[in-house]
Amino acid sequence: MIIKKLIGTKAFYRTVLAIAVPIIVQNGITNFVNLLDNVMVGRLGTEQLSGVGIANQLIFVFTLCLFGGLAGAGIFTAQFFGKGDNEGLRYSIRFKLYTALVILAVGGVILIPFGENLITLFLTEGDTTGDVALTLFFGREYLKIALVSLIPMSLSMVYASTLREGGRTVPPMVASIAAVATNALFNWLLIFGVGPFPALGVVGAAWGTVIARVLELLMLVIWSHVSIKKSPYFKGLYRSPHIPLALCKQIFVKSLPLMVNELFWSSGMTILNQCYSTRGLVAVAAVNIAVTVSNVFNIVYMSMGSAVAIIVGNQLGAGQIEEAKDTDRKIIAFSCVLCTVIGGLMAAMAPLFTVFYNVTQDVKDLATVMIIVYAVMMPFSSFAHNCYFTLRSGGKTLITFLFDSAYVWAVSVPTGLILSRFTDLPIIPLFTICVALELGKCVIGLLMLRSGKWAKKLV
Repeated sequence: MIIKKLIGTKAFYRTVLAIAVPIIVQNGITNFVNLLDNVMVGRLGTEQLSGVGIANQLIFVFTLCLFGGLAGAGIFTAQFFGKGDNEGLRYSIRFKLYTALVILAVGGVILIPFGENLITLFLTEGDTTGDVALTLFFGREYLKIALVSLIPMSLSMVYASTLREGGRTVPPMVASIAAVATNALFNWLLIFGVGPFPALGVVGAAWGTVIARVLELLMLVIWSHVSIKKSPYFKGLYRSPHIPLALCKQIFVKSLPLMVNELFWSSGMTILNQCYSTRGLVAVAAVNIAVTVSNVFNIVYMSMGSAVAIIVGNQLGAGQIEEAKDTDRKIIAFSCVLCTVIGGLMAAMAPLFTVFYNVTQDVKDLATVMIIVYAVMMPFSSFAHNCYFTLRSGGKTLITFLFDSAYVWAVSVPTGLILSRFTDLPIIPLFTICVALELGKCVIGLLMLRSGKWAKKLV
């Protein structure tokens, strides 16, 4: 009986895959090209790889803050779409645009003057495994250029998230494919200096990212405003800056906990990486490789989380509460089964990924073990991730904050700080313990889902 509740019909899986597959393809290509970029930078040496990895940790915090800021409005976008309210959709898109501009301004104020100081927090003086000053130089040079890419990236996220929430997952996928292909091409040309292009090293990698982000934004904007019949909610978007005050307050109340959540969660993850960095540049480089590789495989449960947000959000907006609960349960089960298989493949292939990096054998050995740790935890990470999106789809944003970032700061961060500062625990057991703390979130998530209180219609 329980198993039957977890298994859907063929029509159900066709619906889920119709939403998830384009997102999987988009994220898969993006993360695969990120892996190629990581390998290209890794061919330059350990210091270059570590410097770029640290700089990207700072950008990671910005990106997730933006994601959280847009996510609150995204709840309303999905439910307005389910209701068929185009005017409501336009209001939620405008809220996203204002949010993106505010987060961009705050990010610039922090990262432009203080970026170098933040990078130094990840560097351990007296490290015998690499040149700390050189790592700082490469990180600083990369960050200066990469910050430019945050402008088109922020606007692209507004358009792409809106299209997905409206069921249009293919245009963002196509734009992303074009962008990552462009990124890979210009990284190759500008990192190594192919043909008439200069060899710019890590600076070339940053410029490749800028060019790709601009192309992605142009494609999304053109498609959205030309294909008005397919996305009528973009028509008249910029004719007025108006958002009804009551709706603005409602979206803000739902958005703020999500944005704060992503800020705290991403900064918590960054602090954990800083804890790992106390074990030297060899740990910084290994974590960079392991995270990049695992992201390629994590796309399945990440995309299933998006499917939960879209499909369950649409059903809640249409008032189909019991259908939403049933759909959510089956998507989560499907995601966990897939991730068990994919995690096994990832673990088996772990030693192959480090072959292409021009780093020391110590870095390769550490990265291999870390990849296996991520692989073992993948089904549990899938469950926790989908619990987060389930709670979010029903507007339980304060609960998602407690579930996600509060857990990280109450459990994961203190554990990492204590083990890294007050013990001589080697990097592998330190890393494994911190990653395995995800199991606690799974227990909490299961209890929240079983209560059913998350399933609410908001619009």
